[in-house]
Amino acid sequence: MQPDVVAHRGASAHRAEHTVAAYALAIEQGANGLECDVRLSRDGHLVCVHDRTVNRTSSGRGVVSTLTLDRLSQLDYGSWHPGLPEHADDLVLRPPDDSARGVLTLESLLELVKVSPGVRLFVETKHPVRYGGLVEAKLVALLRRFGMARPRSKEDSQVVMMSFSSRAVRRIRGHTDTLPTVLLLDQLSVTRWDGTLPPYADHTGPGVHILRNDPDYVARARSHGNDTYVWTVDEPTDVALCAKLGVRFLATNSPATTRDLLNR
Repeated sequence: MQPDVVAHRGASAHRAEHTVAAYALAIEQGANGLECDVRLSRDGHLVCVHDRTVNRTSSGRGVVSTLTLDRLSQLDYGSWHPGLPEHADDLVLRPPDDSARGVLTLESLLELVKVSPGVRLFVETKHPVRYGGLVEAKLVALLRRFGMARPRSKEDSQVVMMSFSSRAVRRIRGHTDTLPTVLLLDQLSVTRWDGTLPPYADHTGPGVHILRNDPDYVARARSHGNDTYVWTVDEPTDVALCAKLGVRFLATNSPATTRDLLNR
């Protein structure tokens, strides 16, 4: 079985990350899932921004947690990115949408997912942050509004929560027992080397560099009942490795290209 293709910050190789345009293109390209990072604004709104500051990805400057949603909404999050299409013909046939460059709230992204059957949303809460556990509390409250906080089962859930912070993942389990979780890993600690996870984590989330160095890790995790979510996979050799090892979820910046590689 092929891995599910998850669009990392949307189709971010071709549109500015965390914009409506990036996610709309990812769905058009046939992504099975969408990935986003969330942070809290000063006035308590969950916004899709990867970095601690908006300096890299917007026309402004400042720390996300010190800016209100109104201020964040005044910035341009698309013009920094070249917006290159996957094929040159698209420059003429389908130019990038310049109108979808504002800050993306998680609420707006959930609206898009809600009308996209079969598409999962992988939400990464960023840590450390000044608001600590409030991020997870706000996430669950928002999912509750959408009727997504307590799915019938983890397999039925349209949303998956992720974090590099084991405390953050554990906090989610305190709010809901059926929302699936991923514990993201940048390196394997002694306690994670054998593929075991804490009981509040459903899937393991290694970077692809971990699998290059330790391809048996996927099988060890599976022996403990845990599927694998791998980030961020763009190179053809890495795509082939993930498919060979039986990775379940594959996060990529170019869903269409990765899908083509998997279908060869």
